[in-house]
Amino acid sequence: MKSTIDQLIINSPYKKPEKYWSYEREERLFDLKDGRRPAGYVVASERSKAFDDPGIFVEIPLVNMIRPRVDAWRDKGYPGVTGITKRLLEHWRNQEEREYRRFFFCQMEAIETLIWLLEAPEAEKVGIDVPSDGGNFNRLCSKMATGAGKTIVMAMLIAWQVLNKVTYPQDARFSKYVFVVAPGLTVKSRLQVLMLSAADNYYNEFNIVPIGLVEKFRQGKVLIRNWHALQWETAQKLAKKRSVDKRGEKSNEAYVREVLGEMAKASNIIIINDEAHHAWRVPAESKIRGIKKSELEEATVWINGLDRIHEARNILACYDFSATPFAPSGKRSSEEALFEWIVSDFGLNDAIESGLVKTPRVVIRDDGKLSKDYKSRLYHIYNDSEVKDDINRKADPQEPLPDLVTNGYYLLGKDWLETATEWEKAGFKTPPVMITVANRTETAARVKYSFDHKKIRIDELCILERTLHIDSRVLDMAESQEEAISVAGDLNDEDETENRKPTKKESAEILRQMVDTVGQTGKPGADIQKVISVGMLSEGWDAKTVTHIMGLRAFSSQLLCEQVVGRGLRRTSYETNPDTGLFEAEYVNIFGVPFTFLPHEGDEGPPPPPPLPKSRIEPVNEKQQYEISWPNIIRIEHVYRPTLKIDLEKVRVLELSAYDTSKLAELAPIIEGKPDVTRISTIDLEDLGKKFRMQKIIFETARDIYDQMQPDWPANKEYLLAQLIRLVEQFITSDKIQIIPPLFTRDDIKRRIILTLNMNKIVQHIWEAIRFENSKSVEPVFDRDYPIRSTGDMKTWFTGRPCEITRKSHINMCVFDGTWEASEAFELDRNRNVKAWVKNDHLGFEILYIYNGVVRKYRPDFIIRLSTSDYLVLETKGQDTARDKTKRAFLNEWVEAVNSHGGFGRWKWAVSKNPADLEKIIVDNAVPSSI
Repeated sequence: MKSTIDQLIINSPYKKPEKYWSYEREERLFDLKDGRRPAGYVVASERSKAFDDPGIFVEIPLVNMIRPRVDAWRDKGYPGVTGITKRLLEHWRNQEEREYRRFFFCQMEAIETLIWLLEAPEAEKVGIDVPSDGGNFNRLCSKMATGAGKTIVMAMLIAWQVLNKVTYPQDARFSKYVFVVAPGLTVKSRLQVLMLSAADNYYNEFNIVPIGLVEKFRQGKVLIRNWHALQWETAQKLAKKRSVDKRGEKSNEAYVREVLGEMAKASNIIIINDEAHHAWRVPAESKIRGIKKSELEEATVWINGLDRIHEARNILACYDFSATPFAPSGKRSSEEALFEWIVSDFGLNDAIESGLVKTPRVVIRDDGKLSKDYKSRLYHIYNDSEVKDDINRKADPQEPLPDLVTNGYYLLGKDWLETATEWEKAGFKTPPVMITVANRTETAARVKYSFDHKKIRIDELCILERTLHIDSRVLDMAESQEEAISVAGDLNDEDETENRKPTKKESAEILRQMVDTVGQTGKPGADIQKVISVGMLSEGWDAKTVTHIMGLRAFSSQLLCEQVVGRGLRRTSYETNPDTGLFEAEYVNIFGVPFTFLPHEGDEGPPPPPPLPKSRIEPVNEKQQYEISWPNIIRIEHVYRPTLKIDLEKVRVLELSAYDTSKLAELAPIIEGKPDVTRISTIDLEDLGKKFRMQKIIFETARDIYDQMQPDWPANKEYLLAQLIRLVEQFITSDKIQIIPPLFTRDDIKRRIILTLNMNKIVQHIWEAIRFENSKSVEPVFDRDYPIRSTGDMKTWFTGRPCEITRKSHINMCVFDGTWEASEAFELDRNRNVKAWVKNDHLGFEILYIYNGVVRKYRPDFIIRLSTSDYLVLETKGQDTARDKTKRAFLNEWVEAVNSHGGFGRWKWAVSKNPADLEKIIVDNAVPSSI
């Protein structure tokens, strides 16, 4: 315990709180407790005049009952939700989508709780009874501290309701009509960001609605009004009026038409009350001491107005948001009590402080090159510089995985094989299970292809019929089509003999049984040993035989890590050790998931410098004439000459470093977030070199290149493979591969190990040479979902880097990475041959290229529309390296493919080697040309 709090911020805003400060009155000390502060509030005690009196803590039992259930539901992957809800939740938690607009934990918890109450299976909500406020429509309150971002939660709530109703019109739980009630003009103005038509609406600003659902979302209706709009003249007021007008009180129908306006014909409406502590139902004893008449009137009008709307149009649900949801208790005193229908709570103290199962083991070191943070590259594979760009793209299944991924699977697979052997010796009836959690459907398909075609060199793990592939694209359609999972191999022999393809419903039922029974003896999923999934796996998945996990996605929050690792934490045995009374350890080995706790600063030091001022970067509607569009190309297909050749003199040397390659990995169990290095297990690859002879390396390399080329090869496929074997042998036996250190070149086994572990680099290197030397023509392949991108697609972002307002750019400011870029931006703005230009920052204009056998993304510096209406892609570079020259070759190929297509205008490219040459580059390229 401490007499003072030396560090107030102890939790991440993006994670569930793990600790909280508690004040112990008797000792007058602060205690840093593990876990989460119980939901509740503090009221003054009789000793309230004492200077250090902490008051009395009053629990909110309903919230404390709901919290663990919502946590468990989240960890299971949101069982019971519709396909749209699942898509939204995955979108909101997708860190790749949230680079600049991440949601706080409290925001996600608030919306998840509301979704849980409506969509979770009823069995999970047994015992949860949300009290009524005494009226006829249901109210749910989210208690969120000021500054916690409740308006964003409102936007998420609106998106969830509208998109579900538009997608499932017959689902009576949802509505596309939302009426937001505000307590005053200031709040009403602030809430305009909830209007779908607002230029700065939160749905775009915070990337709440996925691009593919925007059109659906526009079918929703949102109305925002002050509570004053709910006022009407009652019969009593009318009777007191000295008027000849004898008309009576307005009917509910007339009242609704007046209040709801263009939404008057809507029914089954969703209500959102902002600052809902103003909206309380007046108790029967209405003369409450200490309550102002104006407050009483406001509460009466607000709630009674909603009552009238409910009678006329039906209020489907009413969602309250407030930092202080107190209301008079009705005991003829000034005493106030919290709303009894509060379902989630993130109070002020939580806001200030923010920032049982198998033992997970993670890679703590290997004998390869370390990552920038001094950890094994296998620790967070997705983030590796040779992996991220490659697997974060739309690629075909046959495209090889990066070597680090392939080698990671080999290491993990070897350990899986040892586990499987031990299980079999022990008489275990089902195999251990390896699961993969991929970042996207294309990556999952490449992983499956690699195993199916034995490119992961563990034959026992490549059995087609023992692989379960879960595709998120199909999961999104599960609600309507009852089809969620695909599995390699035939369904059953009966269907083969009858030559009848099973219906979707039959297939879905069979496959669901396989998923639900993984690791269960005698059940359909008993023999499954490998599961490949996108996202968090199917909901409610509870296999107990998972022993290995491969994470191939971004992990930027501990919560996300725990969700993935949680898929492998169910134990196979719950028997205690008779000596200790404790469970024996069971392990799950993990690659690619950075499963550690965040460190906390504890030492004193100088105060942090003030934050840099932030500039808002975004497209400007008034500068629409400067918008620039470009084709969104995911790959370029080639038409090859019938006879292939390689001029080895023109092929760059491929350097392979033994230091860069992991041949041995060490794993340690994670105990309380730290690796226990006293219990390290080792995976060694020495036998790999003995297994792979040179001819096998040559053949498999040729086969991998063949997989890339054969879709575009018009002639005899066998002839193609024969040519590739010849070219690969020619390259591998030449001096164009240099291995460092030379010891590995002289030792035949070591050389074969390095060649095998770097096979993808070799494949990509040779294929690059073949493409550029043997292509007759190139054709672009566009992203099917977004074939064209433009400057108007840029999401608003903020920066502290130097920037300046632009004149001829659709983007309001150009952000500078140096004085060179600043000089060139000024020239582009004033040059008469430039009609429009844009700095390629946060635009998504990327060109894939291959360097040293690794697929990477190249982002040129500027896109310029010239006075001739031609487009110029400009790169600024002072000194060329071999890598820069490779980028240019792929940029040139991209330009040729676009111009060959002919539908996007004429494109050119150039390199500026110093600011002084830019004007001449523009003049030289601003020459009229025909397509």
